[in-house]
Amino acid sequence: MTDTIVVLTTAGSGDEARRIADALVERRQAACVNILKGVESIYRWKGKTEEAQEWMLLIKTTAAAFDRVWGTIKELHSYELPECLKISIEGGSPEYLSWIEDSVK
Repeated sequence: MTDTIVVLTTAGSGDEARRIADALVERRQAACVNILKGVESIYRWKGKTEEAQEWMLLIKTTAAAFDRVWGTIKELHSYELPECLKISIEGGSPEYLSWIEDSVK
C-alpha cells in the first residue's frame, strides 16, 4: 500500500473543472488532474431525480494532502454539495507513485 490516492469530483462546466485542476496543481496539492468531459450524471437531490452534464476530475495526490485538496474543491466549486471521494491506491508503477509523492509537497 502507498500514500497515493485518487480523489474524484465533478464540475458543472469545463471552465470550473479547469479552474479547480489548475489550482490543485499550482498549489502542489496534486501531481496531475485528468478532466473527462461529457459525463452524464443522474442523481437524487432534494427529493427529486436530476440529470446533468458534468466534467469528472481524477485527482492524483497523497493521503496527507487530502484535507487541502478538499479545501480547494470547496473554495472553488459552485455546487452546494460538491462530490469528493478519496480512493486508496493499492499499487502501481513505483516510478509513477514516487512522482506523485514528489510532486505533492
